[in-house]
Amino acid sequence: MSNTAKAFENGKAFIAFITCGDPDLETTEACVVEMQKAGASLIELGIPFSDPTAEGPVIMEASLRALENGCTTDKIFDMVKRLRTERGVTIPMVFMTYANVVFSYGIERFCKKSSECGIDGIILPDVPYEEKEEFDVICKEYGVDLISLIAPTSHERIAMIAKEASGFIYIVSSLGVTGVRSNITTDIPSLCAAVKAATDVPCAIGFGISTPEQAAEMSKSADGVIVGSAIVKIISEYGKDAPAKVGEYVKSMVDAIR
Repeated sequence: MSNTAKAFENGKAFIAFITCGDPDLETTEACVVEMQKAGASLIELGIPFSDPTAEGPVIMEASLRALENGCTTDKIFDMVKRLRTERGVTIPMVFMTYANVVFSYGIERFCKKSSECGIDGIILPDVPYEEKEEFDVICKEYGVDLISLIAPTSHERIAMIAKEASGFIYIVSSLGVTGVRSNITTDIPSLCAAVKAATDVPCAIGFGISTPEQAAEMSKSADGVIVGSAIVKIISEYGKDAPAKVGEYVKSMVDAIR
């Protein structure tokens, strides 16, 4: 079993997303520590990119702030290493970024450094299943999971994508970009059932989940829930004072799904 999949060993998983470097990497680091304390099962670390196609305004603005504040991929690698070696973070961590970021860094160099600093997986939302091979081969070489995404429009491709998935499968709850949604209209139970019929790899639902009620509802069908924009929003509101607030919010979500 990959380290990423271990996030699902103790019941329903709560997966928290954070944009690295907003407002600064010290705050990101403190938030990750608080999220682990609050019971998060896995952390998605967003590497900021100037044109994040799948992101709504909350995460897009956080990315731009991080870049303006001098956040770089190398500084993020250093932060992950500190979290693993000095701050006692043991839960799985994965990077969420874009093909361009990995390409410009060098795919092999990126995967090697990810593995060395303690990253367990990579999510690239702009790389379709048909184009994942050049990333996947190198990820496998360094023991890093390339996380597959399945959208409500995947239909007949679901089984094909699921059969080759590793770590966990990211089920996109809604079409469009990330962001808080008041209601999710996709038929999530049948989407999860189609995934589970094709693989034993756990699946988690993201995009739009922000309240404990939504999290509890989604976790009935899936093995875990992913929350990003709601956490990033708290950080944009409280800045350097955000870690404790983020911890409180994550605990409320973890309690809801357990």
